[in-house]
Amino acid sequence: MSRNSANGEANRSLPGRLRSRFEGPNTIGESRGFWVGFAVAVAALVVYPAFGDGSQLSLFMVLALLGLSLSVVWGYSGVLSFGQVVFFGIGAYTFGVVSINFATPGGITAAVVAGIVGGGVSAAILGYFMFYGGVRDVYVTIITLVSTIVMHTFMAQTAGSEWAIGEAALGGFNGMPDIPLLTLGIEGASYQFIYNPFPMRIIGIGSFEISPFYYLVLLLLVGTYLGLRVLVNSDYGRVMVAVREDEDRTEMFGYNVTRIKFVVFTLGGALAGLSGVLYAARNVYIDPTVFSLLFATLPVIWVSIGGRKSLLGAVVATLAIEYLRISMAGELALVLLGTLLLVTILVLPSGFVPWLHERIVETRLGPGEADGADAPDAPSEVSD
Repeated sequence: MSRNSANGEANRSLPGRLRSRFEGPNTIGESRGFWVGFAVAVAALVVYPAFGDGSQLSLFMVLALLGLSLSVVWGYSGVLSFGQVVFFGIGAYTFGVVSINFATPGGITAAVVAGIVGGGVSAAILGYFMFYGGVRDVYVTIITLVSTIVMHTFMAQTAGSEWAIGEAALGGFNGMPDIPLLTLGIEGASYQFIYNPFPMRIIGIGSFEISPFYYLVLLLLVGTYLGLRVLVNSDYGRVMVAVREDEDRTEMFGYNVTRIKFVVFTLGGALAGLSGVLYAARNVYIDPTVFSLLFATLPVIWVSIGGRKSLLGAVVATLAIEYLRISMAGELALVLLGTLLLVTILVLPSGFVPWLHERIVETRLGPGEADGADAPDAPSEVSD
């Protein structure tokens, strides 16, 4: 091989090595076509506020982070948790309490960190007693469900004046309405991510409203999704999947299964806490309904329908289902959710997105065009 051809091979391999960090057998999408489609989808979300209701979509994207938190815990380590809303709510309330008491740019920034840490620490505490206490399988699900009920019951009775932390009154079902606008930075060098859109004009497109908060959430959602792709396709991610598939066999190979589940559960709690922080910051309000059983079941429905072993499925299903649920409202929305879940379990147990990927990419385009066909070191099949 000549020097020029060798250099050409090396240059062509650089994008491949970069892409390989985000690709692997545990996620959908290993072709150039997928990444082009991903870029187009992100670009569409960037310009969406010029043509649609960006304020509503920002809420759906915040909830998509909550869906991802369950996807990584349940889909990639096999721990079905109904407690993601516990960490979500703790993150939201922590952000509210700290930001109200320290309503300066630095204080609100610290409140964001405190909310994420609050979600992660609460998950770590619960996870420690469950996993290191030998709790397994369905009993973990039951404990997380009971934790949700306990938090809902407790927060519902915090309406009295005695239920205040400094200047922040918990408010019971009256809620905590005085949460300040999200501001990041320190005094003299900060930026306020207002939720309410303000007018903007772009030549050739015209006038439309833009929300800084919308783009912050979009950036966090895309970054989190890509970061989790790197995680689940890493060596640690492969061990997570091994734990999901067979805990006993994984332990026989010398891996600390308890620690792996504990770490992933804590990570999921921190991610749910981030979602809760953004939820409270968007609404500048929080109340105990975030701990309700209905809300606790929604992440399970999103992840089940989208595909519990698919990060992309969790995001797509959350956006689509929440749009339908908000559009329909009332009892009809609940009937639709129940029907979708039953159909998914009975007909598409792997979820909608993996099924769609298999049909379109592998069947219609053929094996030669399937994901991984243009990535030299990628596996020939995708198991997502």
